[in-house]
Parts: sequence; C-alpha cells; structure tokens
Amino acid sequence: MIKPATYFACLMAVAALAGCNSKKAENAAKTENVKYEHTTVPKGGDWSDVINATPDGGVMMGDPNAKVHLIEIGSLTCPHCREFEETAVKPLIEKYVKTGKVSYEFRNYIRDTFDMSALLIAKCNGPETFFPLSMALYADQPQWVGNIQKTPEDQLDKLQTLPENQLALQAAKFAGLLDWAAARGVPQAKATQCLTDTAAIDRVVNQSGSIAQQWPDFAGTPNFVIDGTLNTKIASWKDLDAALQSALGG
Repeated sequence: MIKPATYFACLMAVAALAGCNSKKAENAAKTENVKYEHTTVPKGGDWSDVINATPDGGVMMGDPNAKVHLIEIGSLTCPHCREFEETAVKPLIEKYVKTGKVSYEFRNYIRDTFDMSALLIAKCNGPETFFPLSMALYADQPQWVGNIQKTPEDQLDKLQTLPENQLALQAAKFAGLLDWAAARGVPQAKATQCLTDTAAIDRVVNQSGSIAQQWPDFAGTPNFVIDGTLNTKIASWKDLDAALQSALGG
C-alpha cells in the first residue's frame, strides 16, 4: 500500500506535540461568533450554493447559522470515506443542507503525503470549487491511488530525501494528479504553486494534528462531529440520518 514519507511523519509528530502542549481547544457547538463571507442564498439557488472556508481549516457548505452543524473528518485517500461520499453525501445535501437545516463542513485529516497532495489540489482554486474537486477525487480514487501503488518502491523511498516544499509535488506526480487537475480547471502551473506552498502545507499539518487534541476519541476516518460532539457510532447514511434527526429534535 501507500508508504508515507518519513519527513511527513515527523511533521505530524511535531504537530501532535504542539497540540499536547497547548491549551485544549473547546468544542465549538455553533458558528454564530464567526463572521463568514457568504451568509445568504444566491438568487435562484439554495443553501448548498453557499460555501465558506472555516477557521479550523475546513470548508463548509450550507447556512452558517443552521440549527445543526455537521463536520465530516475525512481523508481523500481513505476508501471508507469514498464509500460515504458515494452513498451518503447526495442525500445529506438534498435532505438537510439545501433546506438550511444543517451546515456540512469537510475537515481533512492528513494520513500521508499523497493525501496532502490531493487536499492541496482540492483547495487550489479556493473554497468555491473544493466540494466538486473533492467529489471528483473520490470518484477517481481507484485510478490515482492505483498509480501510487504501481510506483516502484525505490522511487517512493526517494520522497524521504526531498525538501519540504517538493514532497507534495512529487507525490502528486506519482499519482498523476497534475494532469488530472489540469483537466478539471486547475492548470499545472497553479497546481504546482499550491503543492509547493510551504505556509499552506504547514497550516494543513497543524490543523490536521489538532483534530485528535480537540476530540481525543477520534480513531480514524471517516468520523463525524455533530454540534461539537464526536459521534463514533456513525458508520452509514442510516446512522448519520438518525443522528441528524435527533439533533434537529426529531
């Protein structure tokens, strides 16, 4: 399977230690105190057309002041997350997000260098195109992850010798994601810039590392947070649907 770079593993360890030494963040159940750029439905649209970046590094779809706030903690290389994408995201948006009942935030947990590459590409054109690009990455996950798995191990090992700002770029090349992105509106020059943006990489690593600090029971992807509380029992759309109904009061 995918072999993460040693350097990236060290980055994650540093982020985790930083979180352990900081004051434990309180779970924010609501978003009223955050000022979002987009807070109204565009003419002729619905709440699923309202997209905002969140302070914790996620991207949110829906009414920022919805009664219930859902966070999916996911990974773009995770096959179980892909299964959720295929079976649950459409009914979630149709039933809860479009109607303004629930806001849906995707917050990425970085599992390896390739997951970092995919996330940087998904975010490259800004929040407005994050969900379409993420959905496309999930749909094509078997192909680009397959490219990684077919890469000779000696080439993967060379990732460990690269400087920080070249890791995600080379990983994207192994996965074939530069051509993939170019075909979906992210030119190679822009994708390269996003993949080598050290400040953006550091932000993502720190944000990912803070997840386990904020929710100590977090055990892997996908996982779901409803109004600030991690729900470890959600394993299907049926489970999520029931949990959202309960949060909405029946």
